[in-house]
Amino acid sequence: MSDENLVLACRKGDESAWEALVNRYQRLIYTIPRRAGLDEDQAAEVFQDVFATLLKKLDEIEQPERIQAWIVTTARRLTWRLISREKSRGGTAIYADGGEEDTALEVADDAPLQDEVLLQLEEQERVRRAVYAMDERCRKLIQMLFYQPVSPAYAEIAAALGTTEGSIGPTRARCLQKLLRLLEN
Repeated sequence: MSDENLVLACRKGDESAWEALVNRYQRLIYTIPRRAGLDEDQAAEVFQDVFATLLKKLDEIEQPERIQAWIVTTARRLTWRLISREKSRGGTAIYADGGEEDTALEVADDAPLQDEVLLQLEEQERVRRAVYAMDERCRKLIQMLFYQPVSPAYAEIAAALGTTEGSIGPTRARCLQKLLRLLEN
């Protein structure tokens, strides 16, 4: 379902559309505060605030087809607001790496997230959506090959897919072609 249709369905109170919208953008939203140096709890706060704000303003969004841009902008603003609040408190800040500091939250670069980073995040989200649009066999293969910290051996992949080890390479090539076609559309 397109972003625009999801937003329109959410406006009508469709809970499954709301759940789909949350699932579609949760990784993207979490990535923004984490890249800015916030810890998991702070990222969760930004995530909750983004969707609370969206719920309040759902009927006011003039371009539902551009909801991703609205979400990214809102997540950035809320991230920087949280950073500013932590700085003004001057209390102990907990960093994404688990370290603590007794002064204000410091971020390596106080400038807003660079456009290149946002473009990269959007592209990652686009690829993730394309992978989830694939048939189960290709989706599972792509996830095993590219979304694991360490790619499993072909024997392990073959066992998980219920196929032979020798078919993994050709299946991989076909699945990557399908993924490329999905991304080109």
